[in-house]
Amino acid sequence: MKHFQKGLFAIITTLISSALLAQTINPSLLNGLRYRMIGPHRAGRTVGVAGVASQPNVFYIGVNNGGVWKTNDYGHTWNPIFDSENTGSVGDVAVAPSNPNIVYVGSGEGIQRPDLSIGNGLYKSNDAGKTWTNLGLHDAQQIGGISIDKKNADRIFVAALGHPYGPNKERGVYRSLDGGKTLEQVLYIDENTGAVQVEIDPNNSQIIFATIWAARQGPWENGSWNGKASGLYKSLDGGNTWKQVTAGLPTTTEDGLGRIGFTIAPSNSKRMYATVDAEKNGGLYRSDDAGEHWYLLTSDSRLWGRGSDFAEVKCDPTNEDIVYSANVVVWKTMDGGKNWTGIKGAPGGDDYHRIWINPNNPKIMAIGLDQGGIVTVNGGETYSSWYNQATAQFYHVSTDNSYPYNVYGGQQESGSVGIASRSNDGNISFREWHPVGVEEYGYVAPDPLDPNIIYGGKITKFDKRTGQVQNISPEPVRSGDVRFIRTAPVLFSPVDNKTLYFAGNIIFKTQNGGDSWEKISPDLSREAWDIPSNVGVYNTAELQKMKRRGVVYALAPSYQDINTIWAGTDDGLLHITKDGGATWKNITPAAISSWSKISMIEASRFDINTAYVAVNRIRLDDMTAHIYKTTDGGATWKEITKGIPAEPINSVREDAVRKGLLFAGSENQVYFSIDAGENWQSLKLNMPATSIRDLVIKDDDLVLGTHGRSFWILDNITPLRQVQTKDLATTKLLKPQIATRVRWNMNTDTPLPPEEPAGENPPDGAMIDYTIGETASSPVTLSIIDSKGIVVRKFSSNDTLYKIPEVNIPLYWIRPQQILSKEIGAHRFLWDMKYSPINEPAAFPMGAVKNNTAPDATAPWVMPGVYRLQLNVNGKTYEQTMQINMDPRVKTSLKDLQRQHDLSKICYEGKQLAHDKFPVIERKFNQLFQILENTEMTPTATIEKAVLATQQEFEKLTKK
Repeated sequence: MKHFQKGLFAIITTLISSALLAQTINPSLLNGLRYRMIGPHRAGRTVGVAGVASQPNVFYIGVNNGGVWKTNDYGHTWNPIFDSENTGSVGDVAVAPSNPNIVYVGSGEGIQRPDLSIGNGLYKSNDAGKTWTNLGLHDAQQIGGISIDKKNADRIFVAALGHPYGPNKERGVYRSLDGGKTLEQVLYIDENTGAVQVEIDPNNSQIIFATIWAARQGPWENGSWNGKASGLYKSLDGGNTWKQVTAGLPTTTEDGLGRIGFTIAPSNSKRMYATVDAEKNGGLYRSDDAGEHWYLLTSDSRLWGRGSDFAEVKCDPTNEDIVYSANVVVWKTMDGGKNWTGIKGAPGGDDYHRIWINPNNPKIMAIGLDQGGIVTVNGGETYSSWYNQATAQFYHVSTDNSYPYNVYGGQQESGSVGIASRSNDGNISFREWHPVGVEEYGYVAPDPLDPNIIYGGKITKFDKRTGQVQNISPEPVRSGDVRFIRTAPVLFSPVDNKTLYFAGNIIFKTQNGGDSWEKISPDLSREAWDIPSNVGVYNTAELQKMKRRGVVYALAPSYQDINTIWAGTDDGLLHITKDGGATWKNITPAAISSWSKISMIEASRFDINTAYVAVNRIRLDDMTAHIYKTTDGGATWKEITKGIPAEPINSVREDAVRKGLLFAGSENQVYFSIDAGENWQSLKLNMPATSIRDLVIKDDDLVLGTHGRSFWILDNITPLRQVQTKDLATTKLLKPQIATRVRWNMNTDTPLPPEEPAGENPPDGAMIDYTIGETASSPVTLSIIDSKGIVVRKFSSNDTLYKIPEVNIPLYWIRPQQILSKEIGAHRFLWDMKYSPINEPAAFPMGAVKNNTAPDATAPWVMPGVYRLQLNVNGKTYEQTMQINMDPRVKTSLKDLQRQHDLSKICYEGKQLAHDKFPVIERKFNQLFQILENTEMTPTATIEKAVLATQQEFEKLTKK
């Protein structure tokens, strides 16, 4: 028994030691934290779309890194329905014609382009998207098409494109006869060739067509190849055997055949149309004998070009001569392809990817495009909006020094965005954002000294006051000496706020707002490089003669020294200068090979010789995490990814307050470390799975730029700056952040309709974080005490919710109430920075926000200043102080704020004393209170006189 006890003690000791050594915290301590999405609601690239024929109001869209969304009102509103899954990249959505509750989703975008994200297999829902099951094909990475037998929802075909950056065997066409329980590979060419589209003949389910596409993305940007095995295949026996259809079509050997998109006319299966991408003889083709022979309709590339992006052609369900082609513009023919008319598009190029047409009513259509999902119910006369889907794709994120601060980024497919982190109107709507003159992939760098001036792209200067954009490029006319790719670093020095850096293959510096530029580096890319093994069969002698093409992709000026700058390239080099760019030193660790993209460098906030580097090797077909750390100026490096699963890393940042607190953004979520990267753990919280391309720490907030779900903010990360590994079973009142007394909703007008999309404002009130480590045997209380020792507010876990009267509004407007929690774990409690409300029937303001409208205030604001917080748990008191500052936009003097406070307090106390006894006086006090509490402007002499007169009147009445 003694030996057993000794052994058990040793095991327990080892486990405890391991937990402490791991330096991770219990996930329950994160329970008080929550992200909020701020927008914008301008949609991103959408390549999956499906409707429900029997429910013409219902549609689904699949978004690049945005998941799956559903509408039941013809696209007027959309809601995400895939947020519980661990991928957000979607290539296709299909609804079973025989059972609209059955929906299949193929993950991975299913196209070849430089900003793609992969998926993790095939999904199925049996309840119209409420729940999902992953069916497999995890290594297919990209699923471009799904076809469901119109009579049998269990019989499906799946087009698996495979790895975009390398060879793999899980690709080709798969068939399931049991609803996805088993998936059989029925068409496979080789490890370099996948399937991107598959369709069952709508009139003969034994006939199947599939597009086979041999393509590979290169390790460098804008490098891609088509292989020699692409083509259109046909099966006559339900997918058991296949033959390639070639008669009349371009070939891979002679014509450089790429991707083919095709459609079968539902009204006549012999009629087919195809967009054929080829170096020679590309065009839009037609077949009148079920694909056996083809002939060219038009070589106009507007209808078929850019096959890596576009290959959608769709036939009207009732008329074989009416056909649509989706490209930069949606084109329509009414005569079988002789004449074409553009019916949807814009000068900037909307880029249309997928079309779904209701077989029961061809005037009802849904289209997936670079700007999201849209619906028409009148044959294309009008369409629903794409400004109602928060699926924007950003490459980088930045913030300015305004209050409230603004969030910026270049939005893929659309342009740029500058959006407020909080609104005066309770939620962040279209009123709070505007383009800022930066190209779609660009960095955005607001001037630290003047938030009205915005820099970005390659490279522009935008003035918010005039709305004008100026090109300030150091090379306004390209010489060929400087190379750029879609994303070029643009950022200010944190040491000298007048110094702005801009990089291509060389680095530029300006100190006069771009009026003139200085070159401060040579070409920092590789002079010689290896062709990575994942290029495989596409590695040719010609490719090995490729010209130098790397660029500086990441730049990190030091936080301590103006002359120290770190730089990283997309072809896998790291450099440092310590003399402002006069000389540069190659500090690349041996583990970083050619074309390992240096995605981000973070110079330490605390040590000039420490830096963190995120290396993304997705273009080398490496889907694992890579973060490196140096503490000696790059002389030595250590890889620090323990705790992060196989997910490419895009970004890494260091907190400016807590040394060792790091954040990393992967292709799926956010991670954090409290020990300088030695151990990582998830900080996904309530976020959907999406590509986190960049993140920044702004004061106490973590701000995320996603590539598919717009901007998100984790408000108030101060708990992460304090929490320790040993806090698992302890009760603590954490040091609160400085609270700002700001009005959450100042809208005086009728609210926006609840259907109008909007982002969330920050939590309304001072945030108080605490943890409870043991069962509370008595009520938990929280007291807030002013500088005079007076308790201005007290909360208890025994408090009861206020009773909502029989109001004349729908209850969906009203904000859920919060009670101080006594449960074990972490909690965030909000104090509205007001005195205790008067117990009277609640009334609600006109300027409401759906699900977030607080009752009209019945108690005054407390004054700015220092307050003591006392948390009492099981008879023990925990204490902290809280600083409350005034909204910095309010310029009223402290003296006048005190005057307003005192007058409001007179009315507040007078209302309570006059209640029921002196209704006229109570009414006067209430009216004056509402006038005073609606603003921080200096009280007028008239108001002050009226308050004092009412007070005197009340005193006289009480004496009687």
